[in-house]
Amino acid sequence: MSEASDRLELEWVEEPATELLRVLFDYKPLSGDDVRRLRDGLNTEPVLTLRLGECLARLNPWLDEEGVRRAVAAVTRIAALDLMEANENAHTSLSYGVTAPHTEKGRRQDRTIRFFDFDDPSANVFEFARQVSIKGPRQEIIPDVIVYVNGLPLAIIECKSPALADPMGDAIRQFRRYEGRDEFSGLGAPRLFETAQLSIALARDAAKYGTTQTPARQWAEWKDPYPLSFDALAAQLGRAPTGQDVLLAGLLAPANLLDLVRNYVMFETIDGRRVKKLARYQQFVAVGKAIERIRGAINPQRRGGVIHHTQGSGKSLTMVFLATKLRRLPEAENPTLVIVTDRTDLDDQITAQFKRSGFPNPVQAGSGEALRKALSGGAGTTVLTTVHKFHSAVPKRSAVISDARNVFVMVDEAHRTQYGALAARMRAGLPNACMLAFTGTPIDKKDRSTREVFGDYIHRYLIDQAVKDGATVPIFYEMRDARLRIEGRDLDRDIRAEFPELSDEEIEKLKRGMRLQEKLAGASVRVDAIAKDILEHYRSTIEPNGFKAQVVTISRDVAVSYVEVLRKLGAPECALIMSTSNNDSARLQRHHLSKRERDDLIARFKKFDDPLKILVVCDMLLTGFDAPVEQVLYLDAPLREHTLLQAIARVNRTADGKSYGLVVDYWGDNRRIANALELFSEEDGVLGALRPLSEKIQLLESRHRAAMRLFESVDRKDEPTCLALLDPDDVRAKFELDFLRFAEAMDMVLPDPKGLEEPYVGDLKWLARLRVTARRAHYQEPFDPKDYGAKVGAIITKHLSAEGVEVLLTKRDILDPAFKQHLDSLSSAEAKAAEIEHAIRHEIHVHRDENPTAYVSLWEQLEKIVNERREARVSAASALERLQEIGAQVSNIRAGGTGKGAGLTGTAGAILPFLGDATGDKGAAAKEVAEALEHYAAVVDWQHKEDVQRQMRRAIKERLRALGMNAANIEAATAKVMDVARARLAR
Repeated sequence: MSEASDRLELEWVEEPATELLRVLFDYKPLSGDDVRRLRDGLNTEPVLTLRLGECLARLNPWLDEEGVRRAVAAVTRIAALDLMEANENAHTSLSYGVTAPHTEKGRRQDRTIRFFDFDDPSANVFEFARQVSIKGPRQEIIPDVIVYVNGLPLAIIECKSPALADPMGDAIRQFRRYEGRDEFSGLGAPRLFETAQLSIALARDAAKYGTTQTPARQWAEWKDPYPLSFDALAAQLGRAPTGQDVLLAGLLAPANLLDLVRNYVMFETIDGRRVKKLARYQQFVAVGKAIERIRGAINPQRRGGVIHHTQGSGKSLTMVFLATKLRRLPEAENPTLVIVTDRTDLDDQITAQFKRSGFPNPVQAGSGEALRKALSGGAGTTVLTTVHKFHSAVPKRSAVISDARNVFVMVDEAHRTQYGALAARMRAGLPNACMLAFTGTPIDKKDRSTREVFGDYIHRYLIDQAVKDGATVPIFYEMRDARLRIEGRDLDRDIRAEFPELSDEEIEKLKRGMRLQEKLAGASVRVDAIAKDILEHYRSTIEPNGFKAQVVTISRDVAVSYVEVLRKLGAPECALIMSTSNNDSARLQRHHLSKRERDDLIARFKKFDDPLKILVVCDMLLTGFDAPVEQVLYLDAPLREHTLLQAIARVNRTADGKSYGLVVDYWGDNRRIANALELFSEEDGVLGALRPLSEKIQLLESRHRAAMRLFESVDRKDEPTCLALLDPDDVRAKFELDFLRFAEAMDMVLPDPKGLEEPYVGDLKWLARLRVTARRAHYQEPFDPKDYGAKVGAIITKHLSAEGVEVLLTKRDILDPAFKQHLDSLSSAEAKAAEIEHAIRHEIHVHRDENPTAYVSLWEQLEKIVNERREARVSAASALERLQEIGAQVSNIRAGGTGKGAGLTGTAGAILPFLGDATGDKGAAAKEVAEALEHYAAVVDWQHKEDVQRQMRRAIKERLRALGMNAANIEAATAKVMDVARARLAR
């Protein structure tokens, strides 16, 4: 590391971090001599044993010297097979205490030794030391800062210069060396991490945290200083908080640190490997605010509320953390906890989560009677159940199970079935219970029932924030058309040939009873066409990245058809997961599985290296199914509202190499997508959850511009000049980020032919060559082709084309987008309408006389369905066309479109159009407003802080008034300018 970089690390990162700990939270600094004295001169001992002994004696006054020695040994001489086991054993001791024999008045009885006073943080000793040397088996390590509580190292901080190309990556790699794992096996000083609960990487504006053996991808930011407000933190610091300020305030405030250690750490066994998990900021804040409301509610009936955390962001773990806190809440007096879901598979999933997390003695109620018995057994029980069991558990209003006030009901996906009659059953059985609702999708803005039952929102963590935090990946939406032609004459003839003994009247009844929508969806020619398209798309787009797929169908019969056709086409291994019934047909029964077989297939699907690649489902695995390996959902079913949004969220889980999830919709009616989104307010943050694939191309264009902007003023053939631009560390770091984002966008677009166009391919190759040369010149690591995405190189080499898509678009079936193109080629709207009418009426005219009674009845039903689907398709295509037009405008604005007549670009240029009726110098005013907004936008996550936004609005209005804008227009103009700020200045 250079001398300049060392200086930046010290002055910009390490010193501000330790100053914050010292001034804001009264941590005491320890000198090197202090550390040597307090650990008795042993440079191999991470624990300050003398300090720990002093604190143990003070916190446990009954403890004698031998007891102190034993307690110290419990956390300094841990018997374990590996670091994870040692850390888990230490965490158990620290959070629950250790048992020691004690004799009082001649009687011996065991007592618990406390390492911390969790109830009174001020009763503990909080200290930090810089550059402490810890000697390992073969090497010595020197972390930048170690945070001690009562002499125990609980947090390790590594500081990095913000000028480095990848400070977070460098710090995380250093933690791997400190822990002595992966490529550093046998090195490091892993004993330091036996008691440590937090590993923290700081680089001023960038800051992340992990815990024991956290993979690099799962290190996370902490974006809320709760319970401090951002304003309070800024006031105490005397400046706008940086990313590291917010993280340190949120994680290392004394009360927060002890709370995290005690209530927000869990160990799970996943695929035979022990894993440690620590809460993310949204989980910590949500649980904290829920406890605040429970404690502070004046009306006991309003202690509850709704926690909306978007799908895939750890909602089940939040429930476990809240249950853990409630168990220890003095006011709850050993509470009864009831965890409610509306599906058996979700009940199994959450039960498994509680058991994996080591939650004590959760009981899964198998029936209404078992539920009633479990809840009648006294306080302290944790019961998991489906909501439907309350029907038999509470057969009538007077059948109260428990009227205790320390009953807490946590309801998963509350907007679906847990209000109305079922909520009434729960309320009747548990009249004084505190109702807490969890949901992964927003509550319908028209729905008042959920809030009436549960209360207002406690905390919200929306889709856009989860994507921004990296807790989930963005979801892209693509609509495809299945070519379908209805052969009415053959259908009618086949029905009559199959049932010759039936009269015309009986034939009519038979046809009216047919589920024609499902029949059309399951027609063999349609399933064959879609299955072939699915297979081609999967092999070209998803499989090269190593990910898997789920196919959702309208019925179990259609699901069987998909599985059979996919297998016939030679698809990768696929499996059918569906519910079963004794009354199923022989065809369905051939695909029946036992619960164990089903669970085994699901477990196989979740493994990246298992050959099971595709799951076909109908009524299962649409909600609560967590499989990060799944990248694409092929949707051929009319799912709606919450079920639809929950289903598409199957693809938003994060995984190595997964930059997005994809929904490919074959159903042909995107109105249900629009209707689902329209259920929610714009503020719910779901309007951007589904992005058309055209947005990927817009993203590629914008990221390409960003990557090339540095070289606009130089001759690209002059390589030395181009390289000279990359000499400054900060410029090279920004170039690295822009390059990787451009390469990622290319990976997301390909194999779409747009990605093969110039200048993208040529510029990517040129930038890559320049990047390699610059890295070598600055002694960075050699070029790594993985940065581009494995698929990019392969597709460019093979010069893939979109010939298959071209063939699809040449057809003119009334459901095909090509038919819409044909309509667009006609001369007038009237001619288009006539063409549509003619396409269907001609069919009726040709075949009607063959069987006037039966044929017309059947055809009218089929015509209605086809017309509805056609109208939806044409409407959808029109809507998408309009969205693309709007998207082009948005893309232009984001690119910093020139303000008309003012030569403005960037934020000022985007603001200028909204200064319409002002009389002063609008160009200067736009610049002033932009500068003011950029000043306030320096506050981390300002777009989620109402106080900062209020100051921004005030600044805008002051400048608009000075400009002479009509007072009646100022409010509307301010709102539009704020929209510009959110779009351009949100970090």
